[in-house]
Amino acid sequence: MKESSAVQKQLVATAPASSASTISMPSKDAVEVPSSKLQQQWNTKNLGLRLGADLTSAACAASMVAPLITIIDRSIMENASGRNTLANSLKSSLGQLLARPHTMLFSKPVALIFMLYGGTYLTANTLDTATSTLRNKPATHVTTGTMKFAASSAANVGLCIYKDQVFVKMFGPGGPPRPVPLPSYFLFTLRDCFTIFASFNVPPLLGPILNERMGAELQRKVSGTTVAQFLAPAAVQLFSTPVHLLGLDIYNRPAAGGVSWRDRWTQVRKNWAISTAARICRIVPAFGLGGTVNMKVRRGLMEKLS
Repeated sequence: MKESSAVQKQLVATAPASSASTISMPSKDAVEVPSSKLQQQWNTKNLGLRLGADLTSAACAASMVAPLITIIDRSIMENASGRNTLANSLKSSLGQLLARPHTMLFSKPVALIFMLYGGTYLTANTLDTATSTLRNKPATHVTTGTMKFAASSAANVGLCIYKDQVFVKMFGPGGPPRPVPLPSYFLFTLRDCFTIFASFNVPPLLGPILNERMGAELQRKVSGTTVAQFLAPAAVQLFSTPVHLLGLDIYNRPAAGGVSWRDRWTQVRKNWAISTAARICRIVPAFGLGGTVNMKVRRGLMEKLS
């Protein structure tokens, strides 16, 4: 009996400790996150159609600007190499476009330019779509940061370097084609970085500043962002054109020929003004008109898909 009462006392004494040490498990509802909340973290609505809109707007913009840019690029390269004057080259190419448009529109140079700008616009567009998806932003969201500059530059520089090495062999000085030297690649890359930054990053930042300084009547006709989309890429050509001309001169007159840097700078200065004017005429359709068409077509399509 004493042993029995002792055991009962021991059980009574240990019972509170046992219940106190019991760990309560959280309910299933407290652990699980509703799947609807996870889905709300990403904006995946009409994602496939939004990517199709990115492609459509890029193709529309590239097809509009490719023929004119091809003609201007060819004239600049033929003028820099001494193969033809800029005016005669423009006249010859425009005559071909008017007389035999199918020959020009389906030529290899036009296809290269379409690839270049279509790929650049598409990269910028898909980055905007990826950002709006991952950050749960509206489909019409447009980014302006470092990531967009880096992605657009990588696409544009890679495609443009390929285009340039084909163009310099097609429209450079006579004789068998030569490999494009590394310094020319570097200068073409630097030139394109200037242009991409002015075309994709500057307009969204400069546009609101211009809007503040534009009258209400003028803003009803054109927005500050549209003005910046034309102005910034054109203005940067004052700095990128000599870089472009130096890259061409290094290819046209190899260092093995004993060409001094003074001679190269003289050649660059000789063609600077006329080439800058030509490149402004080239860049306005490329990133002014083309950028505006790409932006407006994409925004219109995305508004319908939102």
